[in-house]
Amino acid sequence: MKLIRFGREGAERPGALLDDGRRVDASSFTRDYDEAFFASGGLEGLRDWLIAHRGSAPIVADDVRLGPPVVRPSKIVCVGLNFRDHAAESGMDIPREPVLFFKATTSLSGPNDAVIIPRGGSKLDWEVELAVVIGRTARYLARENAADFIAGYALHNDYSERVFQLERGGQWVKGKSADTFAPIGPFLATRDELPDTTNLKMWLDVNGTRRQQSTTANMIFDVPTIVSYVSGFMTLLPGDVISTGTPAGVALGMKPSPVYLKPGDEVALGIDGLGQSRQKVVACP
Repeated sequence: MKLIRFGREGAERPGALLDDGRRVDASSFTRDYDEAFFASGGLEGLRDWLIAHRGSAPIVADDVRLGPPVVRPSKIVCVGLNFRDHAAESGMDIPREPVLFFKATTSLSGPNDAVIIPRGGSKLDWEVELAVVIGRTARYLARENAADFIAGYALHNDYSERVFQLERGGQWVKGKSADTFAPIGPFLATRDELPDTTNLKMWLDVNGTRRQQSTTANMIFDVPTIVSYVSGFMTLLPGDVISTGTPAGVALGMKPSPVYLKPGDEVALGIDGLGQSRQKVVACP
């Protein structure tokens, strides 16, 4: 299944993207795609509901805004330097263990919403990433069992304000957490839609120029390893998001000097099986 949420910001409703391209309203089945939905077997129930109601469920028009495909989660965990080429362009050693940091959950936004340069920011950067959505409460998972706790996957652009991240002291979270810095979607693909995440093509364009092009085969730590590892440090709740890192091609690594995003720029990105998204850069109002 492909889960969507649609409608104006803050008032999104749950829906589904069908195989024939139709978008349908699923709000008569569930209130929303939140922690309670995933924890109570909502995915299985939704699958049965769609079989019975896919022909009669209200259609969502193509011009209706898409929100993030999950309700604001309890946490967004990110993995840094998880692609060998990105670690190299950043001048960092290959990590021996996954490097973890957080994005504030208030950074969550729709896949095609504008990204806002925060006040005091001047080095806005992009990062195409595979996001994992947790489906069951997880603690101390063995790697071989980790997949059973995954609800599905989504496209994520892990925006960064490099001034805040690298020049203001402290942890990376400051450069990762501004409003609109976590556009996710257009949909959540359940695990059966994407049974193999080891070689997914991923790409990102800025103003029509290809900046990132790689595959998840270049990850240092694969998805089951990451989920298992994170669960050893914190309880993962249904609906939580783990973003698994970005390949080379970010602005920070450009030679001879970085070219960061500015108002009016457009960023487009995609991952095999997870669709595409597009964000326009705007100045802070």
